[in-house]
Amino acid sequence: MLREEVLMSERVEQRLRKAFLIGAEPQLFVSSLAASFEYYTQKLGFSIAFSYGEPPFYGQVARDGASLNLRSVDAPVLNPQLQEHERLLSATITLDDASALFEEFQTAGADFAQSLKSEPWGALTFVVRDPDGNLILFAS
Repeated sequence: MLREEVLMSERVEQRLRKAFLIGAEPQLFVSSLAASFEYYTQKLGFSIAFSYGEPPFYGQVARDGASLNLRSVDAPVLNPQLQEHERLLSATITLDDASALFEEFQTAGADFAQSLKSEPWGALTFVVRDPDGNLILFAS
């Protein structure tokens, strides 16, 4: 092959390759990173992946393949009444067994915005509310 043909072939191959998304990490706004860490670890079974800043203002909690970034702010970013009334979700987490996780969260005393429910599209879902009103949908 001529050098020009090789270069053209490489360019075509690069255009045909697609980027592959490997995950998403929603960012939730919280008033107290410490209180949020406590809720997510004690009530929802997450672990603290990292905490950043002095004093800490940013961090991440993770459980299995799900991660949530937490950003401390001085005032609510969303209107709390609107967020609750419109059921504005901050994150959606998919899993294999919503029933089992719902029972685990019930036992731990999680705050539910929606109980376990079969949706018309076939998903089994529930919604948890964190101390700052962030709504997290869990679905299988």
